[in-house]
Amino acid sequence: MNKHEKDFYVRLVKGLADHFGASTEVVLHDLKSKAPKHSIIAIENAEVTGRKIGDGPSQIVLEALHADPKKLHDRLSYLTRTEDGKILKSSTIYIRDEAGTPIGILGINTDITLTMAMEKYLHDLHTPDEVTDNPKPIVTNVSDLLDSLIHQSIELIGKPPALMSKDEKIKAIRFLSDSGAFLITRSGPKVCTAFGISKYTLYSYLDEAKSEDQA
Repeated sequence: MNKHEKDFYVRLVKGLADHFGASTEVVLHDLKSKAPKHSIIAIENAEVTGRKIGDGPSQIVLEALHADPKKLHDRLSYLTRTEDGKILKSSTIYIRDEAGTPIGILGINTDITLTMAMEKYLHDLHTPDEVTDNPKPIVTNVSDLLDSLIHQSIELIGKPPALMSKDEKIKAIRFLSDSGAFLITRSGPKVCTAFGISKYTLYSYLDEAKSEDQA
């Protein structure tokens, strides 16, 4: 890299590091350096890997120094691990001259160790031992509770009340009774409205449901 190119990429390294924050290291390797064993010429947020300017090349840099340039391709968003156990999301971008020969490498390494630990914690927190397709709702008052129970009774039958047969309505009413819905004040009129039945019919269905249970 000539002086103009180096100046630009050094500024780019600083700009990217400032943009992504302290958890992201940005490093610049000079593949045409007179001292290839000390390829790092710019680095920001170096505490991520513990490297510094003048340090030697990584395995990827060594591969770039010895590989066929035509077979070298940028590697984006892959995982790496530091010696002290940090997990990094890394990207390696080759800087090429006009002939297409790699002359430098821009490396981006984001420490995602805590992110992965938090992801696992949240997964464990939100994955119950018993997984169902219909999570149980948490209601805040008795009116919402009654609405929820009526909704569950309709889902149990699998069709709207207007299309239910008498036996299906009795089954839904039995579910409401077993769930304690009729312990809620003024639940009867609301159930009657939901199922399109009279108060007399509701009591009749309840009696039939009890008779079936006793039988």
